[in-house]
Parts: sequence; structure tokens; C-alpha cells
Amino acid sequence: MNKVDTIIFDLGGVLIDWNPRYLYRTIFDTEAKVEQFLSKICTMEWNEQQDAGRPIEEANRLLIERHPEYQKEIEAYYGRWTEMLGGTIPKTVELLEQLKSDGKYKLFALTNWSAETFPEALKRYEFLQYFKNILVSGKEGLKKPDPKIYELALSRFDIDRSKAIFIDDSAKNVAGSESVGLKAIRFLSPEQLRQDLHQLNLLV
Repeated sequence: MNKVDTIIFDLGGVLIDWNPRYLYRTIFDTEAKVEQFLSKICTMEWNEQQDAGRPIEEANRLLIERHPEYQKEIEAYYGRWTEMLGGTIPKTVELLEQLKSDGKYKLFALTNWSAETFPEALKRYEFLQYFKNILVSGKEGLKKPDPKIYELALSRFDIDRSKAIFIDDSAKNVAGSESVGLKAIRFLSPEQLRQDLHQLNLLV
């Protein structure tokens, strides 16, 4: 592999702790009800359509038409969306800060995120300013693992894929990256990521 000069980070699940259960545990009185709602009503597949650019208003309307008895709970998904944010993943943020201070790499982010909610993340997380640029799926109408979104990031940010590494917690997103020739690391924990970066001689 050529000498790496660019590192591309996913955000949710790698640097930012996001989980809809944080919100719905305050709405439903049992874990079983929380899991039932998130697996049958406000599913990840439904959420991912907003990550791909579908407006929140349209998403809510379509779901409420199918499940009117859950209107209040459905509207809470984005109406109380900030309650799904558990904060940062501190040890990964420390890694990012170290890479930033080393000054050896161009740092970018590629995230599946609704264009309507991402501005709140920018306000909350100062470390997002460390990235030279961030590609947000909801703004582009594309989402990982579609190969087109990786190609878009590479071309827009003028990244040489042979000199870049992508980090994501999703196996399918890692596979999508590798399908376009962009080497990837599957994030499992900050400790594992640090070890992998050391093995690649990307961390002192």
C-alpha cells in the first residue's frame, strides 16, 4: 500500500454515541416495548431513508398514516432527536485529536446523517472542526454503502484512494469502501482502532 496521507472517519458509532434507545427508554416503560417500537415502527431502515435525503416531514407523515396510534411516539423520533445523543466516544476523539496534532494527515468525515439534523451536531461537537471537510449523506441523496458516495467523497475532496484509509463501525459500509478500492478499518472499539493504526504505522 502507498504511504497514507488521508484518513476518513465515520461519525456515528465511531466518534459520536447515537442510539434511539436513549430517547425511547424515557417514553416506554419496558425494554421490550422499546425494542418492539424500534424494530416494527421507527426502524433503522426507515431512519436510513432520511439519511439518504428524504425530508423528515414526509417520513413522519408516511409512518403516521400506517401507524396512527403511535403518532406521538413517531413524532418524538425527530422532535426529541437530541435525546438520542449520548455524547462523544472519548477515546476515539482522543485518537482524532492526536492525528490532528501530528499534522501528517488530511482528515475528512463521511457520514450517513440527515441533512436536517446534522447542523445540531456541528453546534455540539467542537472536534468536527478538525476535519478538512465532511460529506453528509442526507445532503447528497446518497448513503453508505452505495459505492457512489465513496466515489463522490474521493472526487470532491481530491483524495487519492491508494493513499487513504476509511474507518467505519458498519461491516457493510467497510465492504462498500473496499469495493471502490478504498482500504478500510472496521471500528469495534477505540482500543482496537488505536492498535490497527499503530500496526499501519499511522500513530506514533
